[in-house]
Amino acid sequence: MDVLADAYAYVLENTDRFWEALRVHVSISLCALLAAIVICVPLGILCAKKQWLSAPIMGTFNSLRVIPSLAILVAVLPLLGTGFAPALVALTVLACPPILVNTYLGFRGVDPFVLESASGMGMGPNRILRKIEFPLAMPLILSGVRTAAVEVVASATLAAFIGGGGLGTFIINGLGMYNYSLLLVGAVPVALLAIFSEIVFAVIERTATKFQRA
Repeated sequence: MDVLADAYAYVLENTDRFWEALRVHVSISLCALLAAIVICVPLGILCAKKQWLSAPIMGTFNSLRVIPSLAILVAVLPLLGTGFAPALVALTVLACPPILVNTYLGFRGVDPFVLESASGMGMGPNRILRKIEFPLAMPLILSGVRTAAVEVVASATLAAFIGGGGLGTFIINGLGMYNYSLLLVGAVPVALLAIFSEIVFAVIERTATKFQRA
């Protein structure tokens, strides 16, 4: 309890520093998640439509998933230097596979009979994509985004290793100085952010599923 009390006291005494670290952590997480969505949702749709592309594209992204985020950070340092940019690249790579895979599965899971019926009613490919396929695939896409969001929020602490800032700064400094109160200043908010992300996207996913069934 003393450790938690000391951590709380540190936050009160360093409010500006704490909120700035929180802002950076949330910003880099959101940017990485949005970049992954912009990249992987169209790619997932393309893979679902063009089966011959699915193996090389999805294989490439899944192979990137096994590379530790810290290793990606180190690999891009010579190109991007230190700070926000290399951390964003590493976190985007981490977020891509679950979004790509779930988008692919969501579109492949649409009943062909539904597509044939829509086509028979005179709907063109673009309209079928917008009005039929995308809404039906949305719950599964959101499930992938939820998984990616939790992973990104938790892994954004690595940005501190290369001067990217964020809550990881407190964790690294706390470990270096054997100051567990300082470590908790970073670790507890990161855990709460990950739980919050899980809850928010779970609610959104459940809502999308209800609309789909309605």
